[in-house]
Amino acid sequence: MRTLTGNESVRSNKKKIIVLGSGPNRIGQGIEFDYCCVHGLLAIKECGYEAIMVNCNPETVSTDFDMADKLYFEPVYWEHLWEIIELEQPEGVIVQLGGQTALKLAKRLQAKGIKIIGTSFDSMDIAEDRGRFSDLLKDLNIPYPEYGTAYTADEAIEVANRVGYPVLVRPSYVLGGQRMRIVINDDEVEKAVVSLLKHIPNNKILIDHFLDRCQEAEVDAIFDGENFHVMGVMEHIEPAGIHSGDSNAVLPAFNLTPLVVETMEYYSEKIARALDIRGLINIQFAIKDGKVYVIEANPRASRTTPFIAKAYGIPYLNIATKVMLGAAKLTEFNLEKKLDGYAIKEPVFSFNKFPGVNKELGPEMKSTGEAIRFIKDLRDPYFRQLYKERSMHLSK
Repeated sequence: MRTLTGNESVRSNKKKIIVLGSGPNRIGQGIEFDYCCVHGLLAIKECGYEAIMVNCNPETVSTDFDMADKLYFEPVYWEHLWEIIELEQPEGVIVQLGGQTALKLAKRLQAKGIKIIGTSFDSMDIAEDRGRFSDLLKDLNIPYPEYGTAYTADEAIEVANRVGYPVLVRPSYVLGGQRMRIVINDDEVEKAVVSLLKHIPNNKILIDHFLDRCQEAEVDAIFDGENFHVMGVMEHIEPAGIHSGDSNAVLPAFNLTPLVVETMEYYSEKIARALDIRGLINIQFAIKDGKVYVIEANPRASRTTPFIAKAYGIPYLNIATKVMLGAAKLTEFNLEKKLDGYAIKEPVFSFNKFPGVNKELGPEMKSTGEAIRFIKDLRDPYFRQLYKERSMHLSK
């Protein structure tokens, strides 16, 4: 039997950039991030760097042998990543393209002094940490739903009564709305918190006032430090309460007033400038009685980034990667949108494979993918049916 004494990965002399993928497919994190990684790798090569991919999903294009200059088919865990970084000595690591899995490794990279390409760790942490983000919104004079944090059921009940029912109970730093619950009284808060702490001990619990029956929308944008560009404004057909990954969404917005859309774009730019974003940002909004509230911001590629790039026919991920690398400014690209009519993002569910699963939709994501449907105008029968049935699948 032959034993391997050396290392089969030979380091080249070229400048390198590592891209972190999103690991195995699971609810909340699907193939959309593979699209982001592939276009990121191509942009890195175009800028003259060696592109190194770290991912462990055989179903993805980003792990094809001819896609990156070098592929490490390894789990996206810190131990594996650190060994790769020690060997390759990259210029930096891109965490914006691999969803929440890649983003979670930013803290470790920062602690070891490794350069994160694009938005800094501190800015990402502000967006991810509910307390810090709310303080930022307060300073910027941007409305957000009342919220509080708790570590025990008693604290949670106290917070829920302060912010006012109904409330949304959720753990911090989660993927795809896992274990989120909308509750309407003290007993339900206690049940939700006990169940949550049983599965995720010592987690900080977030309790937000839930804006019942409001309209949800989101903005995806790119910021290069000077110029801000809105890639797209998407309006959800279903009312708030359904996870954004499970809702049908329309690009561009079809029912929001121009004032609301302009307000969303204005708030998005304010947030991007305050966080000093380099690259991508996704911001989710709730609109109630004409007032625009910010729900959350994701300082990374979102599930809708590839959708918008396809719908408008603009290579947004290529552009965003070059902006992250500091190789180009937004003014250098042609950003003319080509969409005749509207594009609908449709969630894809796999309930037929899981017959025992509760099919009611709520704040916890259940879809396993998405499709794109182009319609000419709002008279389209498919759209009208969707709009008519928009509240049908809401859980109580």
